[in-house]
Amino acid sequence: MPAAEPYPGAAPPADANGRPMHDDAAVVRRLGDARQRIKQEVGRVIIGQTDIVDLLLVGLLCRGHILLHGVPGLGKTLMARTLADSLAMEFRRIQFTPDLMPSDITGTDIVKEDPSSGRHTLEFLPGPVFTNFLLADEINRTPPKTQAALLQAMQESEVTVGRQTYPLPQPFLVVATQNPIEMEGTYPLPEAQVDRFMFNLRVGYPTIEEEVRIINGTTGTAVAKASVAMGAEEIVRLQGYVRGVPVAESVVNYAARLVAATRPGGSGPADLHKYIAYGASPRASQCLILGAKARALLAGRFHVDFADLKAIAAPVLRHRLVLNFHARADKIDADILVDRLLASVPQEG
Repeated sequence: MPAAEPYPGAAPPADANGRPMHDDAAVVRRLGDARQRIKQEVGRVIIGQTDIVDLLLVGLLCRGHILLHGVPGLGKTLMARTLADSLAMEFRRIQFTPDLMPSDITGTDIVKEDPSSGRHTLEFLPGPVFTNFLLADEINRTPPKTQAALLQAMQESEVTVGRQTYPLPQPFLVVATQNPIEMEGTYPLPEAQVDRFMFNLRVGYPTIEEEVRIINGTTGTAVAKASVAMGAEEIVRLQGYVRGVPVAESVVNYAARLVAATRPGGSGPADLHKYIAYGASPRASQCLILGAKARALLAGRFHVDFADLKAIAAPVLRHRLVLNFHARADKIDADILVDRLLASVPQEG
């Protein structure tokens, strides 16, 4: 993740008439209102999962990509499509299968014949990755060769086919899903691929009350649909604004110490390092700060505090900690280690 690279097409936030908005408080209020509208529209279709929707918005504002873990039937695909509808983003879905080829994702050059001259030329036929909101459904069901077709798109927002590089439309968000209980016929994601995802979110079961509402809302004749709450162009402007949110040096230092404490041989507690084979890279620190900035804005604040970092620590770190056999033997997962990390690393130091 580039540390200071300007976002393609980013511009200062503007009002409904296109006039630049320089008042920080006005932008924060506008974003807070937009958040409420988006959650209201998504809530017409998706019952519960409000924390997941919030983190999807944070990832979108940070230009990050998101990996969703959850058993079948929890509405992961519907949630992604509904969010895209509420943001007027072009949505495409790729069902990952063992026979999927990289060109099925990125597109390919096709040979065309000019009827007048009879000459043959190559014309690029874009694949489904050329969209605003890409759902990579069951991404671990395709071989690593095909999984890698998304690496350049997720990192540089562009795709290279042959000798030509094509920019992707903006905004661009990849949401990938994985089924945590059915491992037969799957291919583990390479660590480089997993690290491209800003967040790893675990979609849980609904409560009894939420499930009753789901049943009542999906077994009748009326079909709920989300309306547009914000346009794609405004999202691009706000993405550029997120990076301008100020962060105190103590908060940046805390993020760096949190990530450094995950690395064996570092400053973290010994009982933590016992279970970790490899810790998180500096990309985790960048995601913590960017995510905290977006979370603060969505909460109506133009400053970042320690609570913002702690709230997103698990989604940022859980997929970046490579656990060893001691963790499997003691039934220790990444979330437990993140809790220990937050309890052991002081905010000031």
